[in-house]
Amino acid sequence: MKSGLLAVVLAIGLASPAAAQIYSWRDADGKLVLSDQPRVDRGTMTTYAVSGAATVRATKPLPTSLKSALYDASINEHSRRMGVSADLVRAVIQVESAFNPSAVSTKGAMGLMQLMPATALEMGVSNPFEPDQNIRGGVAYLKRLLVRYDQKVELALAAYNAGMGNVEKYGDVPPFKETRAYVKKITGTAPSAPPNAIYKWMELVNGKSVARYSNKPPESGAYEVVSRR
Repeated sequence: MKSGLLAVVLAIGLASPAAAQIYSWRDADGKLVLSDQPRVDRGTMTTYAVSGAATVRATKPLPTSLKSALYDASINEHSRRMGVSADLVRAVIQVESAFNPSAVSTKGAMGLMQLMPATALEMGVSNPFEPDQNIRGGVAYLKRLLVRYDQKVELALAAYNAGMGNVEKYGDVPPFKETRAYVKKITGTAPSAPPNAIYKWMELVNGKSVARYSNKPPESGAYEVVSRR
């Protein structure tokens, strides 16, 4: 049955130009796996070009819990060794890459914990796309931030996302929407606004850009903190 299925896949692939890829490998029990997605652990697999992809039923993406389980051993080991909550590490990976070890951001962050090249080098990570190395480096960097900010998780996460310079500039979670949303996603709570902050943003009035100021940020759109009272 399995060999027949492979023969069908091979025959389809040879029949006409490729329109999609089918990946195959053996799981831990020796069973044959066929999928339209490559295996997430970057292990050995075979790929076949398949035409007429509309007639091929694709597998569903792995649930987050199963994706996480692939890396539990590394997460638990490095979290225990560094004294960082394993659940916090899992939450960071989920928000950073959704457990995709091949993820690359537009800014060049790489792998499961989205390490920037300089951070990977500093943490001794030679291959940021190798899951165990990436997790080790990411956990070590997160530990460094937690120590720097006296175990204040929100500040450590803000620095992980926006950089230590921005956290120290504002003395709190920076007033960047991306960073505040990032912290909220991981901790489940929105960080408090910087104390005594004055917010500035631009509004279009009669075709002209007009500056607006308030002690509260706007409900939508970009803004900046211009001073503290």
